[in-house]
Amino acid sequence: MNLLFSFLTAFILFFQSGLESLRSSYAKAPASTADTEAFISMAEKATGSDPAIRGYKAAAKIMEAKVTRKDRKALVKAGATALESTIKSNPSNIELRLIRLSIQENIPKIVGYRGSLKEDKAYILAQYGKQNAAMKNYIRRFAAQSKTMTAEERATLK
Repeated sequence: MNLLFSFLTAFILFFQSGLESLRSSYAKAPASTADTEAFISMAEKATGSDPAIRGYKAAAKIMEAKVTRKDRKALVKAGATALESTIKSNPSNIELRLIRLSIQENIPKIVGYRGSLKEDKAYILAQYGKQNAAMKNYIRRFAAQSKTMTAEERATLK
């Protein structure tokens, strides 16, 4: 029984570290083409049924349009559809909302994928206090570089 418990604990810790790696890589992805490609590769290799992993996989598909010569419109559409579907299935997942907000505030306006900026920002600010310390830190790091968050909104994230 102890062996089974130890195995499950190790598996959960391994899975969480994979999600942490995805978060870290996602945050660095806009810095350079190499970082974007590293995130895409990491997301493609990620496994699991966690909604956040599915969200990062969808984000990777959208980001792939930035660094490839393939059909960019199809990549963005596929990624956006996957992300919207994941959010629809998990509407209270703050990390998914953060992913969508970051994508929508950075994607060119001409693409037209910007309809949830205000909704996601309001949801993140309202639910911030209910999050664990790691997620609060992740949200604060995002807010610090966000084009959508005002200085007053950033100040409320303590």
